[in-house]
Amino acid sequence: MATSTAAVSVSAPRRRPQTVLSSILLAVIGVLFLVPLLWIVFASFDGDAQVTMKLPGTWTLENYTQVMTWELTWQPLLNSVVISLGTAVITVVAGVLAAYPLSRYSMRFQQTFMYGILFGTGLPITAMMVPVYALFVSFGLLDSVWGVVVFMAATSLPMAIWMLKNFMDSVPISLEEAAWVDGAGSMQALGRIVIPLMRQGIGVVFIFVFTMAWGNFFVPFVLLFTSSNLPAAVSIFNFFGQYGSVAYGQLAAYSVLYAAPMVLLYVLVQKLSGGAFALAGSVKG
Repeated sequence: MATSTAAVSVSAPRRRPQTVLSSILLAVIGVLFLVPLLWIVFASFDGDAQVTMKLPGTWTLENYTQVMTWELTWQPLLNSVVISLGTAVITVVAGVLAAYPLSRYSMRFQQTFMYGILFGTGLPITAMMVPVYALFVSFGLLDSVWGVVVFMAATSLPMAIWMLKNFMDSVPISLEEAAWVDGAGSMQALGRIVIPLMRQGIGVVFIFVFTMAWGNFFVPFVLLFTSSNLPAAVSIFNFFGQYGSVAYGQLAAYSVLYAAPMVLLYVLVQKLSGGAFALAGSVKG
């Protein structure tokens, strides 16, 4: 006992400098992430906002009143909701249907197929846009919001399949076998047993795909032309004037409004999917 106590007393001081150094490093990284967020919040209430962060001399809502117009803010945000929601719904539905046989059945070339899906997640979108643009021209889908939705869902599907398969693997197959004995089909077992038990995983994938589509700038910028079809990620360029002039206050206010739906979506999905893993774990145990 004395030897172990002495070992603890000797080794503990050696770890303290490392702990302090790691804490300082994490604090510096946290400040670096926090400063831009604070700038956005402070500048949105500052009538004379600049690129440097400072407390507003006079707090005002003028920046918000100037950007809260249908053409400038609400229509682009509505377009973003349509594109992101459509992309997330199509991706999740198609991903669940594709992940189910990959999770429940053994196929001859399953591993090769999974690696092929993984390869699709690594393709650069900038290289894909050249043939995609030609394809959109051939099918007359340029400046089509739903064409953009389908394409963005297709690009999000490989990663969604991998994630959903991993979540689906955690659901015990014995529950489905019991349902099959009772006369349920594969789709009935999927809808009544597997999906409820992996509800939280579906929520994670939904938020992931929605976030990627919400912040996607390049695809809508290339495939959409009409200002009434542009999402918020593209229309934010309205606040960057010519010759380097930027409306910092309005840009910050628009950024706050642009980020608010994502926060609300996260809170909503978290409440709707809460407790799903706890239920799955209790059933499996």
